[in-house]
Amino acid sequence: MALAAHSSALSISFRGAQPQHSKPKLLYSVPSISISKSNPPLKGLVSLPYRHHKPLRIFASVSVSNPEVRTGPEDLVASILSKVTQTDGGVLLTPEEHEGVAAVAKELQKYCVSEPVKCPLIFGEWDVVYCSIPTSPGGGYRSALGRFFFKTKEMIQAIEAPNTVLNKVSIRAFGFLDGEVSLKGTLKALDDKWIQVVFEPPELRIGPILEFRYGGESEVKLQITYIDDKVRLGKGSRGSLFVFQRRS
Repeated sequence: MALAAHSSALSISFRGAQPQHSKPKLLYSVPSISISKSNPPLKGLVSLPYRHHKPLRIFASVSVSNPEVRTGPEDLVASILSKVTQTDGGVLLTPEEHEGVAAVAKELQKYCVSEPVKCPLIFGEWDVVYCSIPTSPGGGYRSALGRFFFKTKEMIQAIEAPNTVLNKVSIRAFGFLDGEVSLKGTLKALDDKWIQVVFEPPELRIGPILEFRYGGESEVKLQITYIDDKVRLGKGSRGSLFVFQRRS
């Protein structure tokens, strides 16, 4: 995007010679000789007072305040990833930092393809690197009490053609037991930007032997606000903002 400066101030001061108010004195020295064609008037006998002219000096200063910098989608993608990396999915961010993420996401939305639901880039494995509401990905395991007992290692969403979604939250229970919570769902396009996913009851696995299902079905609706080969942004029906980064 182009750089535009909101304001600039230019101040210039001039310093030069001061005007001479006294009239210059002319000194004439005329020799007593006759003037004729063979004897023209002598030159160089008229002298004027010497004037010293100071060189003209220009002092200028330029200031630019509040520059508005517009960037392209690649710069915005790099910016939003730098804001959410190593923040435990957004848990460690301050309210002001969450606002910064939301501002970049709003700019990226301007570059979204017209029909993101139909974009083939939607398929693949994605890391859930940010959510503005910590409990949205992972439910109670991501609440303040849940994070105390179950440390989140990673959150992954896999979307497989034509309409399968698999969410996985890898955890470490009580500081020494590895586990995983997984949900399998069916994706349905509601329009060009909104999708609906109906999930089966979640499955919990703790350690090598404990594995069971619990609860019932769940449903989520998500608007795809931006997608490319690196990131995917989504906005939930309750206003939560998601940032997904494609797994390499």
